[in-house]
Amino acid sequence: MKKYSQSIVVLSLFLGLSAKAQVAIGKQAVTNSSVSLEFETEARGIIMPWVEKEASVTNAVDGTIIFDVETKDLKVKENGNWVNFTDGSAGQVDTTLQNGLTEKTDAKVSIGVPAVPAVPGILVLEDANKAMILPKTDSPHSSIVSPEPGTIVFDTVKQQVAVFDGTKWTFWN
Repeated sequence: MKKYSQSIVVLSLFLGLSAKAQVAIGKQAVTNSSVSLEFETEARGIIMPWVEKEASVTNAVDGTIIFDVETKDLKVKENGNWVNFTDGSAGQVDTTLQNGLTEKTDAKVSIGVPAVPAVPGILVLEDANKAMILPKTDSPHSSIVSPEPGTIVFDTVKQQVAVFDGTKWTFWN
């Protein structure tokens, strides 16, 4: 009977999580049904995964975003090629916290209906009809006190995506 009860609890949890393929971080709910991941509005951003160099990222699919420590650029995989989100001015990066650590290659968070075959990545938004809303911040270049390289936010004053390379902010329309 105990095994049966545990199975019901696990099944209920799985069904509950798979039925709700939307996540709000730092707030009660997402703003609408077209959102898979949304963040609270504060002076914070998302730090993209740091990699030693773009060539070390294997099997990346279009839409993958990384911070390349070698070139100090935020990059996105587009049409099979890595494209810079930053201007290539080579920011600064202190990697001492991650030096010597072993990568957990099986680490993954998936939001939405998982694709078959599985899409590689650390954070994968799986729904084809939902989007992520970046953290929204007023003037991140002055409101985020100590941004880390690879930080990305939406600047609500300039109405642009803002990316920090370790030295300066780059803004995108």
